[in-house]
Amino acid sequence: MSEFTVGDTDFLLDGRPVRLLSGALHYFRVREELWEHRLGMLRAMGLNCVETYVPWNLHEPRPGEFRDVEQLGRFLDAAREAGLWAIVRPGPYICAEWDNGGLPHWLTGRPRTRDAEYLRQVERWFGRLLPEIVPRQIDRGGPVLMVQVENEYGSYGSDQVYLRRLADLLRDRGVTVPLFTSDGPEDHMLTGGSIPGILATANFGSHARVAFETLRRHQPQGPLMCMEFWCGWFDHWGADHVVRDPDDAAQALREILECGASVNLYMAHGGTNFAGWAGANRGGGALHDGPLEPDVTSYDYDAPIDELGRPTEKFWRFREILAEYADGPLPDVPPAPPTLAEPVALDLDAWASLDDVLRTLGGPGEEYPVPPTFEELDVDQGLVKYEVTVPGPRQPYPLTLRGLRDLAVVYVDGAAAGVLTEDDARLKEPVAGHARVELWVESLGRVNYGPLSGEPKGITGGILHERQYLHGVRARGLRLDAVDDVGPVPFGELPADGSRGLYRGTFTVRGAGDAFLELPGWARGFVWINGFNLGRYWSVGPQRSLYVPGPVLREGVNEVWVLELQEAPRLPEPSSSPVLRGPGRG
Repeated sequence: MSEFTVGDTDFLLDGRPVRLLSGALHYFRVREELWEHRLGMLRAMGLNCVETYVPWNLHEPRPGEFRDVEQLGRFLDAAREAGLWAIVRPGPYICAEWDNGGLPHWLTGRPRTRDAEYLRQVERWFGRLLPEIVPRQIDRGGPVLMVQVENEYGSYGSDQVYLRRLADLLRDRGVTVPLFTSDGPEDHMLTGGSIPGILATANFGSHARVAFETLRRHQPQGPLMCMEFWCGWFDHWGADHVVRDPDDAAQALREILECGASVNLYMAHGGTNFAGWAGANRGGGALHDGPLEPDVTSYDYDAPIDELGRPTEKFWRFREILAEYADGPLPDVPPAPPTLAEPVALDLDAWASLDDVLRTLGGPGEEYPVPPTFEELDVDQGLVKYEVTVPGPRQPYPLTLRGLRDLAVVYVDGAAAGVLTEDDARLKEPVAGHARVELWVESLGRVNYGPLSGEPKGITGGILHERQYLHGVRARGLRLDAVDDVGPVPFGELPADGSRGLYRGTFTVRGAGDAFLELPGWARGFVWINGFNLGRYWSVGPQRSLYVPGPVLREGVNEVWVLELQEAPRLPEPSSSPVLRGPGRG
């Protein structure tokens, strides 16, 4: 069996120096049927290794309820078949622009420290996860070269006892390959996030020499590695699309390699935040404590391999540089997967109100003295309907939602009254008593980075009428993962006014393949095709269509569900029908 070790200046494979040319590709953001193609694209770009995070919340949606943890093992086996080594970053926190940074919603409020209950949950999770990693280490014939201890901990905390406990846990559970940490190349981040005896690596997008000089002050010996070379970036809803010039990115990559360092391209291929798993950031500068900035569904990341797996200009620039460090000629670029042969209009012919969907698929409705949070209702991705009565008689007063996270569509006595956000959480028109108020609150993504990660969702501070709290709040939640079988939902005819709700229909495909779904005139919601949740759409942009992986479609008749949460266009006008189109040139 091979042995991978950390030398004084180099990584060593069976005693021979080796440079890691790695690329990030998250198995959970790519349909499993497409792994082989995407891994082949990494090889064709000149990489010898693939890196992936592991999202705890995806695999343990409720305490002790594990969901397809074996998917990681299958991905590592696919990497080995593709001729790639693997770096695994199991968390427990991953950031990754993923909801809550990968931490389960039911851990909200538990700090990433030596907190006993938090560590007890981590130990149970690792007890289930690590059997997918340990047998696949390189010293046992597998592809796994290294395993990370936590992630960018210096951007959050400084609990060295906690980090040591995690490292010891990994060793005790059978991890024998080198462990590492990764942090921003700043003194306070490296001080807080690294521990003696564990390889420290740095994350950055430019100025490699300066970054490595900082790293060397903290770690005089050992290989240099940029564990996240940010060759692109991600997008937020309502903001501009972010791109990075290919020449600029290529020059930054060359500088890393000229330093004699190893590198991991973040991202080599981004993929997609299916099913509402996109996270969110807090703006407001370096302290990350400002307005909420939810991430879009696409995780294309302006990566060298785009969301559909196609090579970009950045791919060819990187391939040219990486070829200089290859042992031989690079493999040919794999043929692209099929694309949809011709556009298809989706025929939506049935509708159910949000109330009917909630009664059928949601959790139990109960009354609470104050509004419960999403976490108290066991809702991860989804929405909660709050109902409260303004007692009367009384004159009109302002209605305010304290601590609203993140967005509420409000009805007063059955009439639409406004859309509120955490930055504007007061209704414009005062409310008189006696009135019935409905508040449909949606999570736009949990914060995945910074001191405000782990925030609860929902109405977290109460409902105020003037200065008076309203009590006796009924609440019922709908988890997105509960919308996997709409058979029990009582569907009827399409509404004449474009009401919110769940729309159902069919469409016929001849020549299935990768496609994009356009929803002209639709405001905000989610789409399922053949039971697969494509993710959130939102008219605020910058994302204007949803990626539909070819394996989701089938020849012949397909089924579609559209859950519109704000306002749908009037149907069946052809100009408002969702349309599938094959992608243009990459």
